[in-house]
Amino acid sequence: MEFFVCNWLTLDRIGTDLLATTQEVAERFNIQPLMSDSVLPTIIVPARLASSRFPSKLLADAGGKPLILRTAERIRDQAPEFDLIFAVDGEELSDILQKAGFSTIKTSPDLPSGTDRIAQANESLGKDLIINIQADEPMVLREHILALTEGLSKENADLSTLAVPFLSPEDIRDPNQVKVVLDRMGFALYFSRSPIPYDRTIEHGISNAALKHLGMYGYRNTFLKKFSAMEQGVLENMEKLEQLRALEMGFKIAVQFVRNGTIGVDTREDLDKIDFS
Repeated sequence: MEFFVCNWLTLDRIGTDLLATTQEVAERFNIQPLMSDSVLPTIIVPARLASSRFPSKLLADAGGKPLILRTAERIRDQAPEFDLIFAVDGEELSDILQKAGFSTIKTSPDLPSGTDRIAQANESLGKDLIINIQADEPMVLREHILALTEGLSKENADLSTLAVPFLSPEDIRDPNQVKVVLDRMGFALYFSRSPIPYDRTIEHGISNAALKHLGMYGYRNTFLKKFSAMEQGVLENMEKLEQLRALEMGFKIAVQFVRNGTIGVDTREDLDKIDFS
C-alpha cells in the first residue's frame, strides 16, 4: 500500500472534498508516494519516568500492559520497516522494553526535553535521519511516521513536524492543545499554548487560522547537534515548548498536514479515553 500526504495549502484547495480518499487526493494533485528506496530514518522514542501532570504515566496500566509497551507495540505494528530504539532515563523502563524485545539506550534523567534526550542518544548511535515519536503516543499511525519522513525531504527544512485542524473553539482555547501558524510555504512561524492569531475582525477574536500541533518530529543529525549545544530559549521557557528553541535559533520547521490526529496521554483522563481492546 502506498501512502501520500500534502501540506495545509494543498488541502485548503480541496475544500468540501476533505473527506475524499487519500488515493483521490493524490490523483487530483499529482502527489507522489512518500517513501522511496532511500535509507529510512531511525525512530528514537524519548522516554522518561518523571511527569508532573501524571506521575509515572509510562508505567500506568493501559489495558493490561504498561503504557510504554503499548506505544512500543503500536510503532512496531504501524512501521515495521523502521529501526526502533527507546532513549530511556533509567533501568525501570529499560527492563520492561528489553524483556519485550525492544532496543534501548540509556540517557541522563536530567535532560530538559525529549529532543535533548534524542540528541544525547544519537551521539552514540550516529544516525543521520531520526523520527521522534513520544512515548505517550500509543495511538500513533503509519501516516504520521511517513509524513515526518517526507517533511525532512522538503527544501530548506531542518526538521519536520505535524498538524491537523482544530475541531472546536474550546479546543483552541485549551492551553494543552498547542497552536501553530504557518507561512505560505508551510513552515512554522510560531507555536503557542494561547489562541493565535487574534482576529480583530470578529467579536471573540478566536481565529481558525491556526492548526493543532502534533508533538512528533523528524530531525537531521546536524540539527540535533546544534540544538542540544544551545541553552533553552526565552520563549521555550515561557511556553514550555521545546520547538520554540529551534525557531529562536533560526531553524526552519516543515509542518506536514495529516488527515488523522492522535491521543497523546498527558493525564489519567486522556488514558481513560483509549480503548486498547
